Amino acid sequence: MTFSDILNVEVWNGQTLGDFLTIDFLASVAGSVLAAIAILVLGGILSGWARRRLIHLGEKYEDLDDTLFNFLGNLTRYAIMGFAVLFVLNTFGVQTTSIVAVIGAAGLAIGLALQGTLSNVAAGVMIVLFRPIKLGDFVVVGGQTGTVKNISLNYIELTSPDNVQTIIPNAAVWGNTITNYSVYDTRRAEWVFGVGYGADLKLAEDTIRKVLMDDPRSLSDPAPFLQVNNLGDFSVDFLARTWVKSSDYFAYQADMKRKVKEALDEAGVDIPFPTRTVIQS
Repeated sequence: MTFSDILNVEVWNGQTLGDFLTIDFLASVAGSVLAAIAILVLGGILSGWARRRLIHLGEKYEDLDDTLFNFLGNLTRYAIMGFAVLFVLNTFGVQTTSIVAVIGAAGLAIGLALQGTLSNVAAGVMIVLFRPIKLGDFVVVGGQTGTVKNISLNYIELTSPDNVQTIIPNAAVWGNTITNYSVYDTRRAEWVFGVGYGADLKLAEDTIRKVLMDDPRSLSDPAPFLQVNNLGDFSVDFLARTWVKSSDYFAYQADMKRKVKEALDEAGVDIPFPTRTVIQS
């Protein structure tokens, strides 16, 4: 068999090998390859630009959540690249309808196999969209306390006050009660100060009030509250409430306990403690 005979052999759909080796065919293939490369390059440039613009938008305005716009930026990038791949397949004459159907069926099978993981992803999307927490918030989630350091589509990362990392799956976060101490700018501090039954209650009240309100961290609006609220077994108890900036709360609450105790001692106000009398028969 000569080379000419080989070129005349029918290989596909009535076409011979010689038909596939014509200049027109090679030019068509080259054109398709160049078009595919151009589409992928353009898709990569466009997806990167769209992602950067969305992230920049989140960073530009303080009221917008950076985590949300990082997520939207990545989602937009993948979506644009997915469309670019479909255009490339169309360029080579591939019927993308069947491919989409296969991907859908495969996605259903994978979804059934990864229900737990996908529930975390779904919860992560809800957390990013509705933002019950954000980076830097001090929260309690599922009994775990800490500062939010990272929010991903699968889990959130907390750092406890003693600098221990805690990883919580998103499904456990979204399906649980979330206590967020960082949402509001102010918090109410509360104490109970006990004085003896023989103490001058007016003097005790004035002393406590002066200590609380002389501290520059104490806020005058809302107004502080200080009243006798309980007659205990060993003491007359004052309930004190003042407002403070959330960032000052923990140090402020601890400082006031010591300052009030020292001020009451200096004023000569008796601070009782439980006693027990043992009578021997």
